[in-house]
Amino acid sequence: MQLCGHEVGGRQPLFLIAGTCVIESEQMTMDVAGQLKEITDKLGIPFIYKSSFDKANRTSTKSYRGPGLEAGLAILEKVKKEFNLPVLTDVHEDTPLAEVASVVDVLQTPAFLCRQTNFIVNVASQGLPVNIKKGQFLAPWDMQHVADKAKSTGNQQIMLCERGTSFGYNTLISDMRGLPTMRNMDCPVVYDATHSVQQPGGQGGASGGQREFVPVLARAAVATGIAGVFMETHPEPEKALSDGPNSWPLHKMTALLEMLQAIDATVKQQDFIEDELLAGR
Repeated sequence: MQLCGHEVGGRQPLFLIAGTCVIESEQMTMDVAGQLKEITDKLGIPFIYKSSFDKANRTSTKSYRGPGLEAGLAILEKVKKEFNLPVLTDVHEDTPLAEVASVVDVLQTPAFLCRQTNFIVNVASQGLPVNIKKGQFLAPWDMQHVADKAKSTGNQQIMLCERGTSFGYNTLISDMRGLPTMRNMDCPVVYDATHSVQQPGGQGGASGGQREFVPVLARAAVATGIAGVFMETHPEPEKALSDGPNSWPLHKMTALLEMLQAIDATVKQQDFIEDELLAGR
């Protein structure tokens, strides 16, 4: 699949989607985008900047949601122009999709909305690449129906993103078997390494997280042969206005990406030997 000027999926090199969970300020967004561009340019990793102008699925009404549509899109547009970077943002059922699609390069659908047929079809109908997050309540093989809905629009630029599965109260787990299962749906698979360590509602009025396990799960996911990694990062995660507990520290991104890049290169030196069995051949 072509994604923002790069061929992704199969044995193509790993790509990265990263940025702050939510746009906190123009200055922070520009600083983070600039640092991530510098890192990924040095490592030769295809990179898409991610941040949300509105986080609708917050734990509490008191939680910070973002600057809103107009201000948020203006900031993302500035990132595109100043750094020559493609940008991605979340959209929701009440988002003016055409307006957002006129600015960003990739649309992302929240996990909780993956079963909403009209929503998925409407997003895919914008003609942009779409990163569809797998619901925490879905089995990996159930994502075939979601992918089929999106592709029914004629849009073949559909990615499937794993972000963990509900296991118990405030707990998510990642079943690595689901990644090659979804890979065989003819969609590039992205692994969300930071939301997968999230503890939904784990702090009462906010979600918790275990960022120390981000590298552990990211290494395991890359070893399955995924197309890309999604990570939320922040200069000071303890002060982040959204998803701080599961955000990876910005100053540690280079070391983690170098490790993931090495694993990816090793795994993709030859065909995936499990694919024939997964395809029933």
